[in-house]
Amino acid sequence: MMSRTMKNALMRVALLGLVTGLAEPVLADNGWVRLFDGKSLNGWIQKNGTATYKVDGDSIVGTTAEKSPNSFLCTVKEYGNFELEFEVKVDERLNSGVQIRSKTKEPKVGAEFGRVFGPQVEIEASGAKGAEAGYVYGEATGRGWLTPPERLQPHKHFKDGEWNKFRVVARGPRIHTWINGQLIANLSDDPIYKTHPKGFIGLQVHGIRAGDGPYSVSWRNIRIKELK
Repeated sequence: MMSRTMKNALMRVALLGLVTGLAEPVLADNGWVRLFDGKSLNGWIQKNGTATYKVDGDSIVGTTAEKSPNSFLCTVKEYGNFELEFEVKVDERLNSGVQIRSKTKEPKVGAEFGRVFGPQVEIEASGAKGAEAGYVYGEATGRGWLTPPERLQPHKHFKDGEWNKFRVVARGPRIHTWINGQLIANLSDDPIYKTHPKGFIGLQVHGIRAGDGPYSVSWRNIRIKELK
């Protein structure tokens, strides 16, 4: 049985996390950790852009802001080798993505954060012709798609207007992605691993032009398991 002293110590640790607003991710089963507690944005911080992020029910909802550059809600903690799962639903007129192992560049004078850059798992509605959801893009790396051009085959495994389950496994230079159980990307990229062996997870809301939108993208059931 847990002693009263130990219970009090655990309570103090929990209260400290709530006060700082940077509470540790919530522990789950078999090594999985919930990155979103379903109630707050504890453990996340926005970098870049003026899109808004809020908790709505059991989801994190990101909504565009006119003339904003790409916005990112990022985990405070960084991850190297991991398995990541999340569900996402996106407006059919909005492009989005999830950053993995990402970093920020040196900030400009007066800015709190530099530009987010690194690998991004694409989120995009299929539409009539299919799309590149699940492939890996090099956000602000100058390389464009990290997935080789010959493998960028548009597909319809992303279900428009519905929740879609993504799975991402990053181990060393290899990145695998799945959408709704279907393998999408099987990438091995030594150069990006050399520059980005570890980094934060980031939820992107893509920038839009003036007079466009607003559009939203929602994430839920975000969890991660660190791998050796």
